[in-house]
Amino acid sequence: MEKPIRSVSRRHRFSGLKGWLYLLPAMAFLGVFMVYPLIDVLIYSLEEGFNSASQTHFGYGIYNYEYVLHDPYFLQAVKNTFILVIITVPLSTGLALLIALGLSSIQKLKDLFQTIYFLPYVTNTLAVGLVFMILFRKTAYSDGLVNMLIHFFGGESVDFIDGPYWAKMLVLCLYTVWIVLPFKIIILTSALASVDQTYYNAAMVDGTPAGRVFWKITLPMISPSVFYLIITGFIGAFKAYSDSVALFGTNLNAAGMNTIVGYVYDMLYGNSGGYPSYASAAAIILFAIVLTITCINLMVSKKHVHY
Repeated sequence: MEKPIRSVSRRHRFSGLKGWLYLLPAMAFLGVFMVYPLIDVLIYSLEEGFNSASQTHFGYGIYNYEYVLHDPYFLQAVKNTFILVIITVPLSTGLALLIALGLSSIQKLKDLFQTIYFLPYVTNTLAVGLVFMILFRKTAYSDGLVNMLIHFFGGESVDFIDGPYWAKMLVLCLYTVWIVLPFKIIILTSALASVDQTYYNAAMVDGTPAGRVFWKITLPMISPSVFYLIITGFIGAFKAYSDSVALFGTNLNAAGMNTIVGYVYDMLYGNSGGYPSYASAAAIILFAIVLTITCINLMVSKKHVHY
């Protein structure tokens, strides 16, 4: 009886080894392109007095973090990024849910409307930014379509691109919501289509109000998709950079509309570039912020997401 037992244990060992061999390419890819760069950036962020020309430094410490956390440009970038996250993620997710509910109730031309709503997602970001500039920017020849509407209702024109901070942030938030909305609509429309109709039939028999059906059946059943969109929305908003460039150009510090990713890019390649240690410190701070918020969302999801 010992030989069969030994052969079974050998099979288990071989199958376990085979599983690790299957995972090896993915692990190697993650190690080379994710783990190693993260460790390298962490080392860069601790190198004090780094000289880009000679690739030398005189020690290790936290001075780069102190410099970045006291840099007014970085603090402004953090403020802009957090405002963008707080406004656009809930707003875009809520609007996407409302539109997805409307699309799910439409039978005729449903596919056509889904295609129309998805078009902004496949359109070039800079092209959409150019359209927004035409709508909102004041020029010597025109105040823009939005200001024409404001004039029509008796208001005063506002320079949304080169004017006050609140106006520029309003345009940036609207632009970001417009860009991310199509993807969220597609995900939520698919989630709504996958809900078992048995629950709705039972609610109809009981005469349950539509609002209670939404809160007690629809929302819990699509909560994994909503949670996925919130998580990816937070991460995407914290990584925002091209949105600001599309609207306000590359000199975002002068416009006061830089983001954390934009600050990292400027420290590497911008007018004040050549400081990879400062850029690395800012990148690690961004990584810590995103990781913290993701962990908080994961903890909240255990109570409110139904799988």
